[in-house]
Amino acid sequence: MDFDMALDIGRNAFHLALLTSAPILAMGLVVGLAISIFQAVTQLQEQTLSFVPKIAAMVLAASLFIPWIGTRMLDYCREMFGTLP
Repeated sequence: MDFDMALDIGRNAFHLALLTSAPILAMGLVVGLAISIFQAVTQLQEQTLSFVPKIAAMVLAASLFIPWIGTRMLDYCREMFGTLP
């Protein structure tokens, strides 16, 4: 394995990590933004109000996207095992 191949493997792994975490993080961002707007409108400044809905939304997103994430990870593993000498 040369340096270019190791660099490509690392780049692909980083890209896969970003790609598979993006839907879950986006769901947390959207729910957090909605809760922040709700808190600003109602002037309710409770710090713990945002945690439970964000966690619930992220768990829901994870359960919805787990087949897609699993498929991406299996494809990456097949690609890695296919490139072994």
